[in-house]
Amino acid sequence: MTDRRIKVAVIGVGHLGRHHVRLLSQDPKAELVGVVDSREEVVEEVSKEYGVKGSTDYTALAGGVDAVCIAVPTTRHHQIAGFFLQRGVDVLVEKPIAPSLEQGEELVELARAQGRILQVGHVERFNAALKAIENLGLVPRYIESHRLAGMTFRSMDIGVVLDLMIHDLDLVSAMVGSPVEEVTAYGGALFTQNEDIASAILKFENGAVAHLTANRVALAPMRRMRFFCKDAYVSIDFHDAEGIVIRKKGDWDVGALDMQSIDFSRIENLTKFVFEGLLSIERYKLDEGNPLADELSAFLRCVRDRSRPLVSGEEGVAAVALATQILECIREHDW
Repeated sequence: MTDRRIKVAVIGVGHLGRHHVRLLSQDPKAELVGVVDSREEVVEEVSKEYGVKGSTDYTALAGGVDAVCIAVPTTRHHQIAGFFLQRGVDVLVEKPIAPSLEQGEELVELARAQGRILQVGHVERFNAALKAIENLGLVPRYIESHRLAGMTFRSMDIGVVLDLMIHDLDLVSAMVGSPVEEVTAYGGALFTQNEDIASAILKFENGAVAHLTANRVALAPMRRMRFFCKDAYVSIDFHDAEGIVIRKKGDWDVGALDMQSIDFSRIENLTKFVFEGLLSIERYKLDEGNPLADELSAFLRCVRDRSRPLVSGEEGVAAVALATQILECIREHDW
């Protein structure tokens, strides 16, 4: 592709789609050429605000775009993404890639057959706090995550596993880098037809364990992950883009530590003794940046140079495969 701006459209301009529109309209690498939504009044409002063509029919974009960003309800991902992939258009589809494993696999096969870019919108992969921690090269052995949100009445076509927990399924898979060998899960519906809360334990082939909790009827939001390594403890707050890393100091040797020889009664401040004498603490208060802007920029770069996305269709399918196992476990323990 030449250095010309990439012609891109956004399909689905609800809460999240409008952010796509705003950011793409500001990106010098993109030429926002259209917005699509099933609601005429929304199309009129957004197209007028950004000075672009609007339509309620996504098929009208065929032949006029290089790439599309799809932010419609999950149940329509397969239909719309498939339409554009078949016509040689690169696609960024919001997470999850599809509501079922079969539909996700079909999209991956279609993108491969057509030689198209297929990126999945697992935006947490672009979170500044996570990227900083990843650079430390720590290997997690036990992970726990809490992803809580209040009831927004969005994404009502799916439950909390595909809506919220899917983020952490993708993250822990990328962090651990080992296949899952066992899944246990519980959860159920509280206020909607699908599950609103879920808790899952994943055991990986390399011995790592992850305990994930998701809740979309919580009083207060939370997006937090902790993981324990052989020589370190890490806590990441995705909401506030901050993290803390606690590691044993270089001279810590648990085998040589003689607890009987230490007179703890003479230590005036045990907390200081442990956290300043035996351990090192690194705090990361990072500029939140804009993970979605970084995600969109990465997509445009992939469209231009034909490189593999950070979160490919295959990785999107892997997350849905894990979600499917969790949902099957939940159904086995139906409330």
